[in-house]
Amino acid sequence: MNEHDRAFRWPVVVRSFLAAILFLAVTRIGVAAQDTALQLDPQHTTINFTLGDVLHTVRGTFQLKEGALRLSAASGKLTGKIVVDAKSGESGGGMRDRKMHKEVLESDRYPDIVFRADRVDGDVTPQGKSEVRVHGIFTIHGSDHELTVPAEVQMAPGSWTATLHFAIPYAKWGMKNPSTLFLRVSESVDIDLTASGSATRP
Repeated sequence: MNEHDRAFRWPVVVRSFLAAILFLAVTRIGVAAQDTALQLDPQHTTINFTLGDVLHTVRGTFQLKEGALRLSAASGKLTGKIVVDAKSGESGGGMRDRKMHKEVLESDRYPDIVFRADRVDGDVTPQGKSEVRVHGIFTIHGSDHELTVPAEVQMAPGSWTATLHFAIPYAKWGMKNPSTLFLRVSESVDIDLTASGSATRP
């Protein structure tokens, strides 16, 4: 090949190389922008609550009923819901738990605690750890409340895990404060949720 032919072919090679890079970049963006279905596994999801009082700290758990979310990475839209069994709440104290269910949660009347997500503020990377804020409507004791929760999300091929910590001002939200003359408890309860399950792209 003479110098003229090489000079003629060089721009063609460069254009082909740049086109290949552009194709790969667009492909990666397309993959990242796909919706992801996030299923929660009740067996690998934990919900802990902490309620402080003047004498000691009360700790307990709730059980997940079901949960399924759908994330659109391109728009940040998050749909779906997480449903917690209100009747499953227990702290290890029989009398205390009966009072919680009868007087505070009224769990016979309101058996579900539900979080309906609508968006994620921040980017969720297709693989690895992300720090985001999840926004949605939290329904408890028959009332809806807007809620934004910080979350640490870990994505892996075929699976995901999220850790969330937030406070529920139950007294402000219309539920009874179980304090008595001799026992004063906080008017908010701290929730620690670790969700885990499958992640698929439909």
